[in-house]
Amino acid sequence: MFKDKACIVGVGETPFCRKPGSGLSEMGIQLKAAVAALEDAGLKAAQIDGILPFPNVGKAEAFAASLGCENLRFAATLHMGGAAPVGSLRMAAMAVTSGAADYVMVPGGWNGYSGARVRETAATDVNSIPGGEIARDFYMPFGLTAPPQWYALMARRHMHEYGTTAEQFGAVALAMRKHAQLNPAALMHGKPLTMDDYLASPMIASPYRLLDCCVETDGAAAFIVTTVERARDLRQKPVYIMGAAAGQPYPADEITNRADFHRTGLTNAAPEAFRIAGVTPADADFAQIYDCFTFEVIQQLEEAGFCKRGEGGAFVENGGIELGGRLPVNTHGGLLSQAHVLGIAHVVEAVRQLRGEAGARQVADAEIGVVTGWGDFGDGSIAVLRR
Repeated sequence: MFKDKACIVGVGETPFCRKPGSGLSEMGIQLKAAVAALEDAGLKAAQIDGILPFPNVGKAEAFAASLGCENLRFAATLHMGGAAPVGSLRMAAMAVTSGAADYVMVPGGWNGYSGARVRETAATDVNSIPGGEIARDFYMPFGLTAPPQWYALMARRHMHEYGTTAEQFGAVALAMRKHAQLNPAALMHGKPLTMDDYLASPMIASPYRLLDCCVETDGAAAFIVTTVERARDLRQKPVYIMGAAAGQPYPADEITNRADFHRTGLTNAAPEAFRIAGVTPADADFAQIYDCFTFEVIQQLEEAGFCKRGEGGAFVENGGIELGGRLPVNTHGGLLSQAHVLGIAHVVEAVRQLRGEAGARQVADAEIGVVTGWGDFGDGSIAVLRR
């Protein structure tokens, strides 16, 4: 297994923006992030022989041709939506430790503000998500046309079963916004948020208000994985991959007919990742949790084992997931307040925390961090990293 044998050696991001847009193609913006990751690692593009692109926004062959990767010998794309980057981290670790590749690049990004919206993509391309045909035939005709409406079903059910409150959702939004004030690169930097502001924001798809929803963004990020032996000759301190796993709910293409409504891919993946890593959720110094919506932070904290199912609302209250709390979450601001770049920025932030490079938002003496991914109708991925 790849435990402590594979590591992340380079990370890169572009600036994040909304109006008027990036001014670049989705390939162009990802190439900028990839070049930044190469520079961070001290690698040349010709050394990259593995590429794992994000689904539907780029192909490995195009990245290789544009960057000058002359010896591409490992390529794959995981169709898991926002769970793909962390799932690809796992696959990259397996590739470099098995000898399938020496250096694997994982890029991802999009024009999520100036380009096509998810509801448009799902309506016109049933292959864009695993539940595309279900969404087209059974969700959209009844007004469930976009992710806030699909995932509101899960949030409302949790409120019904466990008494989770809007104020607890708001605690997640406030924590992400508070962390963004410490991150000059965050779109919401300089825009603090109060609970009154949150509760006064317009209802989008009950129980989701506007401020429960992530920030549509143009931007990209990338990271590079190699073996510990090769990392010794590179520029940065390696961040070791202790464990990683990925999984899907059943059925993966439909939400409402699941026997266990709250069971997601992360429910299966998290125990495997922690078993491989040889640690427990209680050992984590921080977590970067895929936060497409506020409730998904609560749900993933539960399903990953940081608290019991039904206790996530209480877990996030009173600063529980803020810096200085029991588990700092999304120290960069997350998708809710930094930018939505498909979850890859969560990996970048975890690396910076474990390198001790996070500045004002640095978690003191951070040794172990957890990163999750969430995609489509509940696909899940998770990685346990250490310095």
